[in-house]
Amino acid sequence: MKTRIKICGLTREEDVKAAVAAGADAIGFVFYPPSPRYVAPQRAAELVRLIPPFVDVVGLFVNEAPDAVLAACNALPINVLQFHGDEDAAYCRQFGRPYLRAARVRPGLDLVEFARSFPDARGLLLDAFVEGYGGGGHVFDWTLIPPALPGFLILSGGLNAGNVGDAVRRVQPMAVDVSSGVEMGKGIKDHAKIAAFVDAVRAADRAVIEG
Repeated sequence: MKTRIKICGLTREEDVKAAVAAGADAIGFVFYPPSPRYVAPQRAAELVRLIPPFVDVVGLFVNEAPDAVLAACNALPINVLQFHGDEDAAYCRQFGRPYLRAARVRPGLDLVEFARSFPDARGLLLDAFVEGYGGGGHVFDWTLIPPALPGFLILSGGLNAGNVGDAVRRVQPMAVDVSSGVEMGKGIKDHAKIAAFVDAVRAADRAVIEG
């Protein structure tokens, strides 16, 4: 199966173009003001114009007021919502759009129970636990992922062109999500790193198929 690729935290036109040209399946915009990758919905609406059909637009939120999430949904064509805070299932589903729920993985977290708490989520995004929100470019221990985890799995946390192939072969997630691993600076993407990341995922996909 083809592993889907999401490039997150884009802030510039040239980076959106580079991600699309490299073959990204989804582009993520961060609507969390404390993040250095934050973009206002109005700015994201300008960037979205560069995204062709069949490439998903993902909006990332952290404990945001519902009115602000709705305003962002009205300002631009978000295909999937992504929640990284303390949102419960009732909060996530109130917007009537497909959503991903992020889990900050660490020993002691029951991922199966966490996934069951969000039965209508389109997927579970696994990220590294750090103080605050976001993975901070850290890789978590993939052996903490239970084999019977229900639903679609999106793997995040410290991925880059050097380790994503191993991640795809070992974890075999439905999708991978990268931000800092393809950057030259926070919110500033490195186009060569984006291309190398996509190439590494595709090479790993071929390796999985060939056994």
